[in-house]
This record gives sequence, C-alpha cells and structure tokens, in this order.
Amino acid sequence: MSFRIEDKLYINKENLFEFKEFLNKKSAKKIHKPRVIESLYFDNNAFQIYKDSVEGLVPRKKIRVRNYPQNNDTKIYLEIKNSSVEGRFKTRKIINNRYYKDLKSNGIFDIQYGPCKPILYVKYNREYLFLKDVRISIDTNIMYKSFTTNYEMKDDRIIAELKTSINKDFDELIEDFPLQRIRFSKYSFGVEKLFHH
Repeated sequence: MSFRIEDKLYINKENLFEFKEFLNKKSAKKIHKPRVIESLYFDNNAFQIYKDSVEGLVPRKKIRVRNYPQNNDTKIYLEIKNSSVEGRFKTRKIINNRYYKDLKSNGIFDIQYGPCKPILYVKYNREYLFLKDVRISIDTNIMYKSFTTNYEMKDDRIIAELKTSINKDFDELIEDFPLQRIRFSKYSFGVEKLFHH
C-alpha cells in the first residue's frame, strides 16, 4: 500500500491552453493516450460516503466501478479510494461483467458503510502527463448521470489532479504548480447536482 498526496487544481476554460503551455515549458511528458473514463459510485441509504467526503472526515472512502469505454482496455475495475490520517491510497481489482451486473442489481457490502447501492455515473475525458515525480491528469467534459433515473447534468469545469508520493515536499509541489487549489470530489459534486442534498 503506497500512500500518496493528491492535489486538485481548478482550470478556467479560457486558461486551459495556457496551462498546457505551462506544462510544456516545464517538459511534462504525455504518459498515456487521452481516454474516456466512466465510474459508477456506490453509497448507503444515508449518503454517508457523500457526507463524510463533504465534511472531510477520516477514515473515509469512495467505492466505485470504473471502466474505459471507447478504449482497448475493456477491463472493469472495482476501486476503493481510502482517505486516512496517514494519507490516501487506492485499491483496485479486475472484475468480470457478471459481477458488475450483480453489483448494479444488489449493491456491495462495506465494513465501514454497510450495504451500499449504485448512486451515479461520472463520465469524463482525461489526459495524462508526468512532470518530475508528479502525475498530472486533466479532466474535461465531465458528465453526471443518476443511476436510477438516468437524469444527466454536464459540468463545464476543468479539473487537473496532481498525484505524487507522500514523501514529496508539499511546498515544492505548490511552487511547481502555482495555481488555484480546490477541494473537489466528482462524486460529491454529482450528488449535489443530481439530488440537491
């Protein structure tokens, strides 16, 4: 289990080109072809995962099934994102289609949150870059869709995520990326947009 630092930046649409130029000048390397990501998020009846995320409580987690439509990678992944006092880490395992259908029908049981059911899909385009020891992803065309009603909402914001080792000097990270930080969770934002909690 390797803990990591995750930092999120808010990029104005008008500044996206500028941000990419900034990365280019610093010799950031593309590490992956851009691709579409679709995640289905789970929560319990009380929306406790959402509430813990908004409150910033630890320990907390996100439970999701992720796949890459329109991509050669046809695998389906069950991912658990853990936030603890020590830091953040993610576990992922490949699941088959039958198990995914079962999760959609019956939900998943979590030790911390109890029975969790599918709540919403989040779909977006992601670009991947690498600079020094920091992985950078840029997410655009974010779309939220309710699992039960199929009601959809678009999010025009552009979110860049920085991921690096827990041992990274945080001041150095801020120095390398002198941009507006935000606390942002696609799942939490999707819940707010679709369910008005």
